[in-house]
Amino acid sequence: MSTITLPETEFSEGDLWVFGYGSLMWRPGFEFLEQVPARLIGEHRALCVYSFVHRGTPEKPGLVLGLDRGGACRGIAFRVAEKNRAATVAYLREREQVTSVYREVTRSLWLENETRQRVSALAYVVDRGHVQYAGRLSLAEQLRHVQQGHGQSGVNRDYVLATVKAIEAAGFRDTQLHQLAMMLHDAHPLHPLRQGEREAP
Repeated sequence: MSTITLPETEFSEGDLWVFGYGSLMWRPGFEFLEQVPARLIGEHRALCVYSFVHRGTPEKPGLVLGLDRGGACRGIAFRVAEKNRAATVAYLREREQVTSVYREVTRSLWLENETRQRVSALAYVVDRGHVQYAGRLSLAEQLRHVQQGHGQSGVNRDYVLATVKAIEAAGFRDTQLHQLAMMLHDAHPLHPLRQGEREAP
């Protein structure tokens, strides 16, 4: 699969805004001038990417987040100084596009601060045609992949829990991720019913 990146002409002059909705929220890895809670309309955060490198392997894939179409997503907007723009884009491409599962795009964000301004930001959305696109998985399927996932960047479980912690620190919730985090905290999240037990309604 070819890597989908933006031509230089797509980047506006001045400082660069970057939208973080997963691990970038808690481990951006680049210098920035400020970080602001932000909302993106038209795509939502989902555990829809099989991880073959960072949080899993092709034999035992983990699951990581992608922006998938529809809905909205709250995350963090990072403002990067113009002088650091080229280095930041190069770093993000190396990190996010190791298997070309994400498309590099610009998206409008609404900053959730006093200014409430709209900015154009660099974002990474899932390529639905890629072999690593997982689509909409049930919570049980998500749990299974996250429990087995371990890759170059560590254990998949830690990735999910760190993202939930970052979401809470930014002052909002992600219902699906919070549910999954609760299941991960439970030692036996999918225990079978014993004889005579009935499933709760």
